[in-house]
Amino acid sequence: MNRIELVEKIATAHTVSKAEAARILETVTGAIVAAVKKGDPVQIVGFGTFKQVARAARAGFNPQAGTKIKIAAQKVPKFVPGAAFKAAVDPKAAKRKAEKAAAAKPAPKKAVAKKK
Repeated sequence: MNRIELVEKIATAHTVSKAEAARILETVTGAIVAAVKKGDPVQIVGFGTFKQVARAARAGFNPQAGTKIKIAAQKVPKFVPGAAFKAAVDPKAAKRKAEKAAAAKPAPKKAVAKKK
């Protein structure tokens, strides 16, 4: 799905014009970009989190010249999908994760009566 298809989907789902849907989409994406640019994470519960991460400087390799190069440190955007999003994309994996979490949960300890 591209931007135009998303605008059309918003317009038909909410009975607004395509121009209005495009402005709404621009407002949402602009707000996310501005917040992440400042370093603030944007969390949409059930969907995911947009955040900024620092990538350390590292050594790289230029295969064309056959030389080593230095890659500078940089800040990059990162998206971490939420549990509901992951479950919608791969329900089997979500079910396995839930079963694994239930199996790993320790049994509750019984209260021991104190002797007097």
